[in-house]
Amino acid sequence: MNVLIIYAHPYPASFNAAMKDRAVDVLGKAGHEVKVSDLYAMRFKATLDMDDFPDPCNRSFFSIANEMMAGFTRGKLAPDVLAEIAKVKWADLLIFQFPIWWSSMPAMLKGWIDRVFVQGFVVNLPNGQVYADGLLKGKKALISTTMGSAMELYTEDGPHGDLNLHLKSLWHNTFEFCGMEVVPSFYVFNAGEMEEFQVEAELDRWEEYLRMVI
Repeated sequence: MNVLIIYAHPYPASFNAAMKDRAVDVLGKAGHEVKVSDLYAMRFKATLDMDDFPDPCNRSFFSIANEMMAGFTRGKLAPDVLAEIAKVKWADLLIFQFPIWWSSMPAMLKGWIDRVFVQGFVVNLPNGQVYADGLLKGKKALISTTMGSAMELYTEDGPHGDLNLHLKSLWHNTFEFCGMEVVPSFYVFNAGEMEEFQVEAELDRWEEYLRMVI
């Protein structure tokens, strides 16, 4: 299996980095091919703008959807976007590794999705190719994320509400919308307060989870 890890954390010694490294090690030893998009290390541009379309198809009226469709068809998108699209094409499984900030993903990761999940590549709205007919059908997506908060804060009755609902726009309205099969998410709570033995225990739990679902 070809696995692409999209990793979004600014600190190279973070627990998220340790999770990314453990995944690379475990998957590689299991015979899978693994690539990593380390968005902060790459200094990936997180803002979708007109620079993403170096040869616009309509210079008098700017439509993002139309420019995406035309740019993808003609291979006329920003080089960093084309490079990430090639990785997604290659991958059978996409693992999204990131911390929860303000009950959502970091802006860097949102920007990667905004720029890389271009229309014509992941969906075709005019042809109704979404959800079961999405263009990424056959690929899988796995969210692996950490919280500084306790689990009780992110339950249905907790003050923040169910974390799965906070992330629904990602796993349902994005990944499933594009036709991907969503693997149940992996969560680590209280990530910033763990002692060393707890860190190792969570990394072992992550390793066991990967072996089980992949």
